[in-house]
Amino acid sequence: MPFQKIESEKLSQSVVRQIELLILRGILRPGERLPSERELSERLGVSRPSLRDAVAELQDNGLLTSRPNAGIFVADVLGSAFSPALVTLFATHEEAVFDYVAFRRDMEGLAADRAARFGSDTDLQVIATIFAKMDAAHLKRDPTDEAELDANFHMAIIEASHNVVMLHMMRSMYELLRQGVFYNRQMMFRNRMTRDQLLEQHRAINAGLQARDSVAARQAVEAHMDYVQQAMQDQIRATRNELVAQQRLEHEQTR
Repeated sequence: MPFQKIESEKLSQSVVRQIELLILRGILRPGERLPSERELSERLGVSRPSLRDAVAELQDNGLLTSRPNAGIFVADVLGSAFSPALVTLFATHEEAVFDYVAFRRDMEGLAADRAARFGSDTDLQVIATIFAKMDAAHLKRDPTDEAELDANFHMAIIEASHNVVMLHMMRSMYELLRQGVFYNRQMMFRNRMTRDQLLEQHRAINAGLQARDSVAARQAVEAHMDYVQQAMQDQIRATRNELVAQQRLEHEQTR
């Protein structure tokens, strides 16, 4: 008969599975510091030796890492998504930028559709809260905060889609964006007219999500990404035109 005796699981294995799920679901994020050993053992209701066994196994599996005199941290599990050579190619070839925007358009449109249908009320509240912060940051002259909240807003939609594969893939993509691999996000927010239009586009996305209108939410995301692509094309063209104009001026001044 294909039956086996039920064996009780070691406490350390229960801890391992709980932390694995927190990382898988994106609740514990790369670089996040875990509570102290004493606090964590109390929260989990296990002994320190059981906790140490679990942490050691998670470190062996590459999910946690220790830093001298600092503590235990979630490992940079996103860092291996793209090789350094590929990141360099992304950063130095223009076509990768537009492929990135097209990829985001498709994936975030799908995420918005899923978030409207599957996101919990709390998920939508998180998105609404971030948008309210964007609205407030829009009044500042410095666009830094608004640009950062823009990335957080889109990431919250990905999280609300409740697809862990999409979550980790898109987090990796956003990390490259934050590093300026594809383009400088803050450049798009420096023009007041562009900032105004971007805010209204995010308002439309949020409205579709809060109404749980999956079609409207997806269309608003796609329209937003179409605008981003056009703005980037205009910026690249303007930069090239300026270089040509500078060459003409230098030539004229030396005649």
